[in-house]
Amino acid sequence: MSERWPVALAVGGSDSGGGAGVQADLKTFFSLGVHGVCAIASVTSQNTLGVVARHDLPAQVVVSQVEAVLDDFEVAAAKTGMLATAAVARAVAALLKERGIRNLVVDPVVFSSGGQRLLDADAVAVMAEHLLPLAAAFTPNLREASLFAGREILDAAGMRAVARELRELGPACVVVKGGHLGGEDATDIYYDGTELLELRSPRVKTGDDHGTGCVFSAAIAARLARGEGLQEAVRGAKEDITVALRRSLRLGAGRGPVNPLPRVR
Repeated sequence: MSERWPVALAVGGSDSGGGAGVQADLKTFFSLGVHGVCAIASVTSQNTLGVVARHDLPAQVVVSQVEAVLDDFEVAAAKTGMLATAAVARAVAALLKERGIRNLVVDPVVFSSGGQRLLDADAVAVMAEHLLPLAAAFTPNLREASLFAGREILDAAGMRAVARELRELGPACVVVKGGHLGGEDATDIYYDGTELLELRSPRVKTGDDHGTGCVFSAAIAARLARGEGLQEAVRGAKEDITVALRRSLRLGAGRGPVNPLPRVR
């Protein structure tokens, strides 16, 4: 007899190296027992060494993909990753609002792991105005949080302050990822308007960490699709990404990908 799995939607960029972007999202969804559907916003030419080129799709093409999915599947959660342009960010936000999509996780994906720009400058304000008010969770890293806040975030105190500030833009919760701060622990700050929590895990020492942010945000979306509460989903995703880092893959000549399928050999 056929099984029934919850469905989650990923809207983002395609990674030809298979380590990040929608490819990582779909692997993560599957690892958590969620069927993944997707819409590609940008096609990137990349590998473990970095992004060679990007080709952004027209907004109407991205919208068409999302509409096709929503017309057929009962989507229980969604996440956005690399949206690339202001036009795509605006169009996707309008469609998700119109369709009443719940359990939306917004991972801003402004820069690649190697520092290449993946989100146009004018798209930041569009996301802040139109997409973040729809979000259940907003998951910027330190550089992205700094960009949305308009000032540099340098320490744990700054992370706590910016989590409160970004929460005012409308998401139900903000998770500021502190992996780039250094130290023995990897500490993220969670704030939902009531509770401010430090989510700690032992730092995994590996150079193979490509796709970390994508897998983390996809895990939150998958757990929300399964019916977990917001804080429970974020805590679970923190554990998921720690395991994925421990089981990361030594592939290519650069930074290999994290492994969101630790049970698959």
